[in-house]
Amino acid sequence: MLQTPLYEWHKAHNAKTAPFAGWDMPIQYEEGILAEHAHTRENASVFDICHMAQFVAKGQGVTELLKKAISHNLDTLAVGKCRYGFLLTEQGTVIDDLIVYHLDTDHYFLVVNAGCAEKDFLALQERLGKENIENISPKSGKIDLQGPKSLEVLEKLTKQNFHDLKYFSFTHIEYKGHKILVSRTGYTGELGYELYCPKEAVLTLWEDLLAVDPVKPAGLGARDTLRLECGLALYGHELNEEHTVAESALDGMLTSEADYIGKEQAKIVKNEILVPLKLEGRRTVRNGDLVIKEAGSSEAIGTVASGSFAPSLGYAVAFAFVKKEYADRENFVLKAGRSEIAAQKTSAPFYTKGTARIKLS
Repeated sequence: MLQTPLYEWHKAHNAKTAPFAGWDMPIQYEEGILAEHAHTRENASVFDICHMAQFVAKGQGVTELLKKAISHNLDTLAVGKCRYGFLLTEQGTVIDDLIVYHLDTDHYFLVVNAGCAEKDFLALQERLGKENIENISPKSGKIDLQGPKSLEVLEKLTKQNFHDLKYFSFTHIEYKGHKILVSRTGYTGELGYELYCPKEAVLTLWEDLLAVDPVKPAGLGARDTLRLECGLALYGHELNEEHTVAESALDGMLTSEADYIGKEQAKIVKNEILVPLKLEGRRTVRNGDLVIKEAGSSEAIGTVASGSFAPSLGYAVAFAFVKKEYADRENFVLKAGRSEIAAQKTSAPFYTKGTARIKLS
């Protein structure tokens, strides 16, 4: 199991850890997932995200190569901006979802999922050329500061102004002798910042953030409930190599006019489509549970991608891939073990009061 630079800190502070994408990661701390979830919605939390992989794509002509390698619209991506999108197969299914940062002319920073890092890097080497892509993960770290008070915390710590940093924009700062990329992005639906720094700076930055009131640590458990409430996809659940982007209901992200790999196929709903569901009561479902044709039926018409009790809403929610001929239904039946749970089709995001896009100036 791989360990982040903060692993010993987590253990010293009684974090419950578990395997995640080959890493031993903190799932929760002593106060528990519900408390961490609520604190992030109301105040500010820090998350250890050092497991995510970081690549740099650089070299003459790399922009044109990258346009054909990934789905991101690079024609409208200015320097200082970042964008979410996909690395696709020829069939339009998803090898991974990733964020691309435009650092300078023919110079990009890519952040990908930990569990996909190896296959992503191989695919990008093939598409861009080995000389144009570097995996900087071993020497880098990432801390997410998330919550409506995160701006206040960041400015207090760094003594710098971030009011002008817009959503999906980034800047570089110097902090205690280290260069840090500060990105106004996140995975919780709240105002937040993702902080990329050298590996040797991670512990100091983490402890300094926690010394600012009201910051507390949060684990991957709360990160998952927060992202699900806000309708954000998780690779291996809502996104995978078995479904096209359109089947994951994210084809609205496909705005690039470049002839990138998988472009036309990605826009087709071939077999199933992702449906957001509100469950009756607090009972929840998990990835792999079935959607059945009707109560008491043994015929499956879909599979749950993600499910959880939504602490901010007081009821359970789920995403499920449903055969396209059944996707227009308003009511569904989910099967968790021997239990059948009624669910109604709803809209995503489930939670709509997040502060992520709030205007700061």
